Amino acid sequence: MVKICCIGAGYVGGPTMAVIALNCPSIEVVVVDISVTRISAWNSDQLPIYEPGLNEVVKQCKGRNLFFSTDIEKHVSEADIIFVSVNTPTKTRGLGAGKAADLTYWESAARMIADVSKSNKIVVEKSTVPVKTAEAIERILTHNSKGIKYQILSNPEFLAEGTAIQDLFKPDRVLIGGRETPDGLKAIQALKDVYAHWVPEDRIITTNLWSAELSKLAANAFLAQRISSVNAMSALCEATGADVSQVSHAVGKDSRIGPKFLNASVGFGGSCFQKDILNLVYICECNGLAEVANYWKQVIKVNDYQKNRFVNRVVSSMFNTVAGKKIGIMGFAFKKDTGDTRETPAIDVCKGLLGDKARLSIYDPQVTADQIQRDLTMNKFDWDHPIHLQPMSPTGVKQVSIAWDAYEASKDAHALCILTEWDEFKTLDYRRIFDNMQKPAFVFDGRNVVNVEMLRDIGFIVYSIGKPLDPWLKNMPAVA
Repeated sequence: MVKICCIGAGYVGGPTMAVIALNCPSIEVVVVDISVTRISAWNSDQLPIYEPGLNEVVKQCKGRNLFFSTDIEKHVSEADIIFVSVNTPTKTRGLGAGKAADLTYWESAARMIADVSKSNKIVVEKSTVPVKTAEAIERILTHNSKGIKYQILSNPEFLAEGTAIQDLFKPDRVLIGGRETPDGLKAIQALKDVYAHWVPEDRIITTNLWSAELSKLAANAFLAQRISSVNAMSALCEATGADVSQVSHAVGKDSRIGPKFLNASVGFGGSCFQKDILNLVYICECNGLAEVANYWKQVIKVNDYQKNRFVNRVVSSMFNTVAGKKIGIMGFAFKKDTGDTRETPAIDVCKGLLGDKARLSIYDPQVTADQIQRDLTMNKFDWDHPIHLQPMSPTGVKQVSIAWDAYEASKDAHALCILTEWDEFKTLDYRRIFDNMQKPAFVFDGRNVVNVEMLRDIGFIVYSIGKPLDPWLKNMPAVA
């Protein structure tokens, strides 16, 4: 029986291994992690992450050929294929701080593999890593090999949160990069055989190691760039009276461009986009490619600009001050159908409003009160370290309260800010909300989910990103 061990029971490791276990009943799959609470959650009925369809998949194979354990060394030493899915946070100090990936966790995983292995291993990079990481890992393993052979493969994940299970069952492509040597090709084939249980062969792409590592960074950079492009256009649309939805629809009809990732919003978030672009920037700079680095930096600059522009729009619309005013925040996750708040635009928007002394009432159907308070008090990039290395749960921000539903969040509020595109925000009883708010009542829609005309008919003053401005907002500056 082939044995697979995955180091790291997070957003990537857990769902990926569950889907492999379900589709490959003849393979034993063990997910290991140093976090006892995380492994306990995987072994309970209350999984540590929310992802549509995940619960059902885990239930079907847990205890059969899918196991979750904290006994890392035992399962690593027994495995034939080891997936490494540990954090690769952005460095916060030292060389490359604020851009380079911190490979501390990767390196310690590699050293541990070398320490406990008694048989040949295929080691698979599943975390997003900088180009040439495989080479560093290879050196650590071969210098500590004790006669054991290791093959390093790069198998980046291309999951979108909210649709991760669907993406795993029907991937656009599975990418496997390895050494172009006889042993390397054998290792590629072994991993290919795992995915071939359910993925059509023409969707399994094989490349050299460096191409696979760079493809992941490139894919995320291209997707983020599309979002920043349409968000840059949204500012111009507001200035000229154009409608960004109409513009992006027309642009997306061009088959060379396509419609995906062209929705204007308050900005992109998630654990990958910003981190991977910063990483790409750092790699370009290290290779003397300053112009290329500056090009990608601009994608992040536009994203920051969009969040600042949104906050400035809120403040300037409300008589240039939100001090002491209650603002209902609708949604905190970085996108719908996930509880993930990593790099969510809501953090910067909320911090911007708190900086102007607003009182916030935050509602999100999937994010806990503790997580929201942590996010609003944590330093940038701290979120990407294992939970036991993050700052302890803070006392909480006094001006922030967490509401149990949208109606509670909006009661007596001066304004609502929609920051996540949860479906329920489209169908709320906005007449009821309006009646319970302070007047004038504002709605700032950062995701273009509401029917603007309907809300204006009720009596709201509505700002919707990239849409023709409400007469109230026309002569108010968007940028402070």
